[in-house]
Amino acid sequence: MKKEINSAGAPGAIGPYSQAISANGFVYVSGQLPINAADGTMPEDIKAQTAQSLDNVKAILAEAGATLDNVVKSTVFLADMSLFGPMNEVYNEYFGKPYPARCAFAVKELPKQALVEIEVIAAL
Repeated sequence: MKKEINSAGAPGAIGPYSQAISANGFVYVSGQLPINAADGTMPEDIKAQTAQSLDNVKAILAEAGATLDNVVKSTVFLADMSLFGPMNEVYNEYFGKPYPARCAFAVKELPKQALVEIEVIAAL
């Protein structure tokens, strides 16, 4: 059975999807844009945007009773691959060994002209 997970600490869904779904011992967190849930703002640079996206992920995982240590897989969507290095620096501050499996790639465009969007799967 699946259960919807919602956190006030992350921005609400901007479409017909859930912030996250818990099912069969896993939490599937939808892609998180770097939007501050408190005031709706988005930082301008890639490092701050990466931190905000991961803070949103953390808030949703906390609502599900998990932390970033539970993350087994992440996907990072970038507006441009030239942003990979700075994104990776911040990403490394949030995750420790053993690191989750990850893929990262550039997409043509992200919602709200964000530079990054991050989704994760966590094991409970």
